[in-house]
Amino acid sequence: MIGFIFRRFLQSIVVVLGVMLIVFLLAHIIPGGAARAALGPRATKLQIQQFNHLNNYDAPLVKQFWLYIKGLVTSFNLGYSYHWNQGVTQVILARLPKTLVLVGLGTLVAVVVAVPLGILQVVRRNKPIDYVLTSLSFVFYAMPVFLLGALLILYFSFDLHWFSSEAPQGSSVGAILSDPRGLVLPVFTLAALTIASFSRYMRSSMMETLTEDYVRTARAKGAGPRRVLYVHALRNAVIPIITLLGLSIPAIVGGALVTEALFNYPGMGLLAYQAITNTDIPLLLGTTFFATLATIAGSLLADILYAAVDPRIRYAN
Repeated sequence: MIGFIFRRFLQSIVVVLGVMLIVFLLAHIIPGGAARAALGPRATKLQIQQFNHLNNYDAPLVKQFWLYIKGLVTSFNLGYSYHWNQGVTQVILARLPKTLVLVGLGTLVAVVVAVPLGILQVVRRNKPIDYVLTSLSFVFYAMPVFLLGALLILYFSFDLHWFSSEAPQGSSVGAILSDPRGLVLPVFTLAALTIASFSRYMRSSMMETLTEDYVRTARAKGAGPRRVLYVHALRNAVIPIITLLGLSIPAIVGGALVTEALFNYPGMGLLAYQAITNTDIPLLLGTTFFATLATIAGSLLADILYAAVDPRIRYAN
């Protein structure tokens, strides 16, 4: 297992460098670049030249990228955000815990709801409740995040006045958690699509597991339906969900970007959106770096949990 993790770590370094290089090159294609975004449209050519010289933007792209990676490795320096007038690392670290709260709550709600729904569909398969839940899962799975969030705001905020159309605002996680009603719509928006996906996988996995030989043996020995379902079948049926949980982190992070922008939630997603709209190249690179790390960590976590849940799985050193 240690050898496997070490190999994945080396592969992760290559992936991070590749993603950062692509975003770095794309960011420098933007007309005016970082100088125009920082100084404004009225900046003169001389001011732009001085800005580029002071920040090494007039150096070859290879040297710029090398200096950026060197600063990241040696001092975790992700550059300077001229829009926020402070270091990118400080800006991101102030927002990151709030996104972790939103993503954590959304994922927890998705798993807690999706697994029982999948089991319910198996127990009531080919019954009206199975058809209804299947139809709803297809609808939610195909629905864009921004559309679902907008519909929830229109109905629950403007029509019923149950919840606020804006997420909790605050400079700390405690301030965010102090308004649980304000978190309901953002969390459900983020969780709904994941629930639709996970419940379908759970239903399929449970149906397949119930046809295995060891399940038929348990039934032949006199085990009751509940014991067969929850003791013998559930553990193996939930393994694909664990794998899917790690692999779905990129989609969850992407959904967080749209959700945070829609509900004005002060997290990493809203920060990335603001970096794009303000052409804040250093901040855009920084948020991309953290999103890449989250994706890689999710994939590695899925592999580790897969081996922990299923003792038959061993990774070669």
